[in-house]
Amino acid sequence: MSIFKGAAVAVITPFNEDGSVNYEEFGRIIDDQIANGTDAIVACGTTGEAATLDHDEHLAVIEFACKHVNKRVPVIAGTGSNCTETAIYLSKEAQKLGADALLVVSPYYNKGTQKGLIEHYTLIAESVDLPIIIYNVPSRTGGNVLPSTVAYLEKNVKNIVGIKEASGNISQVAEVAHLTYGDDFAIYSGNDDQIIPILSLGGIGVISVLSNVAPQQTHDICQAFFDGDTAKACKLQLEAFELVKALFCEVNPIPVKCAMNAMGWAAGPFRRPLTPMEPENFERLKKALTDYGIKLK
Repeated sequence: MSIFKGAAVAVITPFNEDGSVNYEEFGRIIDDQIANGTDAIVACGTTGEAATLDHDEHLAVIEFACKHVNKRVPVIAGTGSNCTETAIYLSKEAQKLGADALLVVSPYYNKGTQKGLIEHYTLIAESVDLPIIIYNVPSRTGGNVLPSTVAYLEKNVKNIVGIKEASGNISQVAEVAHLTYGDDFAIYSGNDDQIIPILSLGGIGVISVLSNVAPQQTHDICQAFFDGDTAKACKLQLEAFELVKALFCEVNPIPVKCAMNAMGWAAGPFRRPLTPMEPENFERLKKALTDYGIKLK
């Protein structure tokens, strides 16, 4: 059974000016996402600045998301770490707090061999009863979860049920699809500019940054494809192309939080080392937002 089908938002974590988590605004953002078609909430991922949340904050954000969503859609908790024991701890706590599933990024910096990745994911999966989505994003982790490793984990670890594929390599995604074909294994796009290509290979959705600013449109890209209207799905994908480029013209989540602030959300500041956008990039972002039909405050 897949955790969700369609568009999940890799939701930002809004901060107050003093740097604390703005839970009131977080609740408003979650409600708006669900009202506009978002199919799942991913809390404490890259876009949620999980790397600069301490463990108590990390778990508090997950707890709030689970309670506030209240089973309206699945809540997927980001619990990855480059330390296997830390990932196990966060995963076990997220399960206690009511998460429906886990998103576990591959280890960064120390990385590990493919054998090490198999051990890492197996130990995490064995520590919980929740379904787990592997998160492969080599541009951030410095390592690649190879298709053969994905296939081994899918076939040998019962609660590893999907992958968020953000390698950008469509050939690699095709190999994952080939090696897991016929199994109940979910492939999600991790790149907003590759939703339709990955759906065409058998993927069932996206874990999206774009959805923070355009939840209904991101949902509709997927839904049109599922409805068999591939021409409409392609049109919607391409209409979002310039906005997606602008949302990644600086390191995520800098542009998307700036966009949300410009739209009137209290996304707040960043945690260092993230800093506000360069002025010329911010102007490009604002133009992309307005050209896409999004009103700014």
